[in-house]
Amino acid sequence: MKKTLNRYILLFVVLFAISCSTKKDAALNRGWHSVNTKFNVLYNGDIALQKGLEELNSKYKDDYWKRLPIEPLKVEELAIPGIDVKGDSSNESFEKAEEKAVKAVQKHSMNIAGKERNKQIDDAYLLLGKARYYSQRFVPALEAFNYVIKKYPSADLIHETRIWKAKSQLRLNNEVQALQLLQFMLKKEDLLEDDILEKAHTAIAMVYTEMDSTDLVVHHLKKATITDEDKKQRARNLFILGQVYRERNDIDSSQIAFQQVIEMKKIPYKYRIHSQIEKAKNISDSTDTKALIETLDKLIKDRDNRPYLDELHYQTGLVHKKLGRTDIAEEHFKKSVHTKSAKQFQQGLSYEELGNIYFDKARFVDAGSYYDSVLSIPVANKNTKRLRRLKRKRENLQEVISFEETSQKTDSILNIVAMSKDEQTAFFQSHIDALKEAEEKANQELLNAGFGSFDDTRNQASGSSKWYFYNTQVVGFGAQEFQRVWGNRPLEDNWRLSDKSVFRTDEEEDIDEVVTDVIEDSKKYDITSYLDRIPTEEKVIDSIKSVRNDAYYNLGLIYKEQFKVYELATIKLEKLLTFSPDQKLILPAKYHLYKAYLEMDSSNAQHYKNDITTNYADSKYTRLILNPQSIITEASDENSPENTYKKVYYEFEDKKYDEVISKTDKAIIKYEDLPILPKFELLRAYAIGKKEGIDAFKTALEFVKLNYSNTEEGKKAAQVIETISVQ
Repeated sequence: MKKTLNRYILLFVVLFAISCSTKKDAALNRGWHSVNTKFNVLYNGDIALQKGLEELNSKYKDDYWKRLPIEPLKVEELAIPGIDVKGDSSNESFEKAEEKAVKAVQKHSMNIAGKERNKQIDDAYLLLGKARYYSQRFVPALEAFNYVIKKYPSADLIHETRIWKAKSQLRLNNEVQALQLLQFMLKKEDLLEDDILEKAHTAIAMVYTEMDSTDLVVHHLKKATITDEDKKQRARNLFILGQVYRERNDIDSSQIAFQQVIEMKKIPYKYRIHSQIEKAKNISDSTDTKALIETLDKLIKDRDNRPYLDELHYQTGLVHKKLGRTDIAEEHFKKSVHTKSAKQFQQGLSYEELGNIYFDKARFVDAGSYYDSVLSIPVANKNTKRLRRLKRKRENLQEVISFEETSQKTDSILNIVAMSKDEQTAFFQSHIDALKEAEEKANQELLNAGFGSFDDTRNQASGSSKWYFYNTQVVGFGAQEFQRVWGNRPLEDNWRLSDKSVFRTDEEEDIDEVVTDVIEDSKKYDITSYLDRIPTEEKVIDSIKSVRNDAYYNLGLIYKEQFKVYELATIKLEKLLTFSPDQKLILPAKYHLYKAYLEMDSSNAQHYKNDITTNYADSKYTRLILNPQSIITEASDENSPENTYKKVYYEFEDKKYDEVISKTDKAIIKYEDLPILPKFELLRAYAIGKKEGIDAFKTALEFVKLNYSNTEEGKKAAQVIETISVQ
């Protein structure tokens, strides 16, 4: 019995040894190596590849604010053999898949007489190429695919391999070679199975995307969405089709494509929810807005959509804004910003819309704060067209924000100065009471929110407090949230404003000393600390009034000239006149009120016209009102404003100051309301200074500064006045 068993064992060992040979072309050898390759080595390799793909997809984040790439693979850098792509842990899985593929070839390849007898080896090379492709080592991947095509031209996977080869060529920026290979395949599309055909059309759509051939992208994506062989890729292709149709303003086709995605089953939910959002982006005059808003509101209420609330609220806000419901739109934009899952780019878009709403309401200070929020969000590229445009818009607001803050600050001080002692005491007592109430409310809210969950005994023992700023954990959380929203901001006044580099006078610095003299925390409930800060010296009070009057005047000019908000301009200038300002401001303010009311088609224009022409008959403003003339502005005309200015400027350089003054006087009347007017005014001021001396120069510059304060010439005049005043 024992001898028989030994014989069977010996026979098994002999057969095993014979079958392990890769040099013998026998059915036993082929079968043994084929089975071991498929169900052992390649099986584990495929599992590793799938794991790597799952890790890669979990890290990949689509940018739904742009057209999606057809293949969700972010190529960080062009990898070369022997150098790993950094920062991707999924590479370990792809490396394992590659190891298994190499092992399959080394241990189970049966290349006998120049012909491969193991039918699984072409699969091994295909796995090898895929692992290298996803590791972004496209040159070695191409080598593996080329080997399959050359050595196994009749393999079952030959068509799939050609597709992978074309994709590798595309990643190496060889679009022409990739295109030729795929076109060759599609010439015989009747012989291709549906899954291969769709993969080929998807790949060639990738090529045409790189070649900016939008019509051909659409053509091939449509052919790649016929069957459900690969639901995930089909959903992505349909989604991209919807985006491309919108780019071409084919809204109906775009809506159909997104609706197809919504109706698909067993696809990633991100495609379905974003298709709903994309449909909302396609709003037009024919859209059933009531049904659209109902759909969006329903999606917002669905708890499964919490990760997408920032986008849903933003899109809902845009719909309401388009319908003129600005207040409702504003609510949704604010909710978009403050959702827990809000993405930074989406926050930027929502902040920008809020800024635009306040800009349209002429609330420029609030608009500037929201634009600052956009610009403070860290992005990879701050040089985009959108951000450059927004930055310019924000810079244009800087002056008006600065003057508004100055006017509010000075108004507050002067209002308190005008109070009686009893009224001042009552005012600050009310302020102190409000501080106490706010602090108590904040403490209670923090306790209710869970910030005060530490038991009293522990708090007393540790010396900690339930008040927000004494709780280090809560303060740390708040600091992180502040930095996330605002970025790094210096500890200073007006921290919400990104740029405070405006021209400041000594008087404004004096006001800052009054306003920013910080009350110590221990004295914040001491009313005397507040009363002692009220200015009492007549010189200081006059200085504050002067700064306030200049701020109101400049605001009137900016609203009139720069923003064309004539109603706001008249409010500021009318209020300025009630302050009994310096004589030098009264006539210019009345003239600009006349011009603003004229634009508003108001009867008040006639009132100010009569006032100026009657009471200031010899003034330049009267001449400007009574002698408006038509002008020729063609740049090619010898008498155009630009050429006239050049001629007069040359005479200034030749020291012909009388002629310069005479000609600029005529040009100022002739070219009233043209952008070049401040240049003539400034040149006239310089000519007067050369002819009549520093006092006359200063007076002429004052006129330019007051009337053109928001122009380069006005700012230059202000700087020169400052310079000559200290000499």
